[in-house]
Amino acid sequence: MFYEIKIKEHIRVAPTQFGDDIKESVINSLNDSFNGYVSEDLGFVIGISNIDKIGEGKILPEDGGVYYETTFSVFTFKPELQEIVVGRISEITNFGAFLEIGPVEGMIHIGQTMDDYVSFSKENVLLGKESKKTVKVNDICRARIIAISYKDITNPKIGITMRQPWLGNVNWIKEDLEKVQARKEEK
Repeated sequence: MFYEIKIKEHIRVAPTQFGDDIKESVINSLNDSFNGYVSEDLGFVIGISNIDKIGEGKILPEDGGVYYETTFSVFTFKPELQEIVVGRISEITNFGAFLEIGPVEGMIHIGQTMDDYVSFSKENVLLGKESKKTVKVNDICRARIIAISYKDITNPKIGITMRQPWLGNVNWIKEDLEKVQARKEEK
């Protein structure tokens, strides 16, 4: 889920930026500190959206920088368990696929791609034995988040599934909807 979160933080401005505009210096420091930042509380910080207030600067002994109490907002992507996401398949491997969801990739184990026996082809395609459904790079898919791990904060893991009704390649979902509509019209 995407959020805009308000944060109050002391932001350090380095002495090399003292001659610059304070607001510009604080923005530069915020971007250095928060762009690409990942935490379990905030999720994946996408960028700074707004600076509401910059307080008076304070100098700490033995530190050449100035600290400004700053209130600002960030855009974040914080995946949530059971959340339905739509993304693009970025990679196919012999053990599954990777789905780009927001600023991060989630991993779909080969057994979670569809309700079928799935094989991996040399053309980097996952193929369902009975259904003949395929998953390949650049397919747009709908999936559910089933696991989130921030154990290694530099490389968080997101597990996703497409093995539930109305999940998977959007073309499969469209075909299923057309079948449902055709059955309704027969009645």
